[in-house]
Amino acid sequence: MDPNILSVIIGAAALIVGIIAGKLIFAKNTRKQIDEAELQSQTILKEAELRAETIRKEKELEAKEKFVQMKASHDREILDKNKKINDTENRIRQKEQSINQKESNLDKQIKENEAIKENLSRQIELVNIKRTELEKHQEEHIRRLEKISNLSAEDAKAQLIESLKNEAHSKALALQQEIIEDAKLKAGKEARKIVIQTIQRTAAEQAIENSITVFNLESDEIKGQIIGREGRNIRAIEAATGVDLIVDDTPEAILLSSFDPLRREIARLSLQRLVADGRIHPARIEEVVEKTKKQIEEQVMEIGERTVIELGIHGLHKELVRMVGRMRFRSSYGQNLLMHSRETANLCATMAAELGLNPKLAKRAGLLHDIGKVPDEESELSHALLGAKLAEKYGENPAVVNAIGAHHDEMEMQYVISPIVQACDAISGARPGARREIMQQYLQRIKDLENLAMAYNGVEKAYAIQAGRELRVIVEAEKVSDQESDRLSFEIAQKIQTEMTFPGQIKVTVIREKRAVNVAR
Repeated sequence: MDPNILSVIIGAAALIVGIIAGKLIFAKNTRKQIDEAELQSQTILKEAELRAETIRKEKELEAKEKFVQMKASHDREILDKNKKINDTENRIRQKEQSINQKESNLDKQIKENEAIKENLSRQIELVNIKRTELEKHQEEHIRRLEKISNLSAEDAKAQLIESLKNEAHSKALALQQEIIEDAKLKAGKEARKIVIQTIQRTAAEQAIENSITVFNLESDEIKGQIIGREGRNIRAIEAATGVDLIVDDTPEAILLSSFDPLRREIARLSLQRLVADGRIHPARIEEVVEKTKKQIEEQVMEIGERTVIELGIHGLHKELVRMVGRMRFRSSYGQNLLMHSRETANLCATMAAELGLNPKLAKRAGLLHDIGKVPDEESELSHALLGAKLAEKYGENPAVVNAIGAHHDEMEMQYVISPIVQACDAISGARPGARREIMQQYLQRIKDLENLAMAYNGVEKAYAIQAGRELRVIVEAEKVSDQESDRLSFEIAQKIQTEMTFPGQIKVTVIREKRAVNVAR
């Protein structure tokens, strides 16, 4: 055989053997990889099963916790609902007792009327008998007259008719006057009875407020922080709130003095925040006071909403609700305006129910009758007419509008509830301890002091402090110079001296402060 061909055959055979050996090696490696992959997959499956079991147990625990929470919440809701149901049942039971009492009284009145009716029937029978006897006597009298006077029956009859007519007319006038006087007497008794029952059924509270609020401290060391270096902190608080801070030897307490309850509340809450925070300096004080004022606005709305809900008044405009809340921080002759309005509303509802009128409408008018005392802007109108205007603006019932405007006789009364509101307003204000005339005069003097200062050009704020013995006027530095500050202080003092009446003396302090503010970034 040719050596070349043989070498080719051997090479081909070697190549084929190499290929077969390679395939065998590859197959062996592939099988090993497959076994490893299967082992790895089994490991992954076991880990996945363990993780799945762990997740399942965690989810079961979460579900159980959520179920427990939902069950607790459900139990609380059931307790609340049961409490409301019990309260409702108590009210219904009380109403049933009241209705039963009224039915008992009605039965007594019916029995009394039946007895009166029987008595009247007997009296009518007696009158008929007497009338028959009178007719017989009259005939006998006519016959005698004819014999004595020689008059004809017609002439005697005419004279007799005239005589009886005059006598009947006189008796009728006397009877009419007697009936009118009896009706007046009974009407007066009934009116007094209704008013007395209304007052007795309404729980009155002492609504007097003073002009001092005590702010309690944890320790006397905080007094030094509130006063600040050279008194700058306490001056900043007084300037921002318009409240006089009295720091004396009273242990762990500071007195907040102001005629305006709203200012005192703002100062109290601001101090509470500042003391809790610990950072007390003029810039922080102004920031906290501004935040507190916004919080008070929210609180005013919340008070108004809570009041109308407690009184059961629905559909009141948001602005009227806000005005009702503002009454909490106003007083009338020393009487808290919100307490007075609530008391008047309850009195109106009770009196209207006694008279068979709409108690809800009367209660609404009673609550809103003094909203003219808490306007957003000052007005020349009286509080009654301004209140009627505001109620009409916000879509109140015409009867409510008329009752508000007429409760001081400044508007003609056109609805039945108007005199009810007027009477209940007088009842609430006239009971012992409700009002103090001296307090109202003092508050008016304080307001007049501040308004007098605010009338000058360049005045930014004016606060009457020290129970009206000092007037602090804060002016704008861009509009008023130092020399003009001296002149302004003198002019205000002279105007107070000539136009106002006050005890002792009033110190006028004009404060002009120039601030330069920059921000480093």
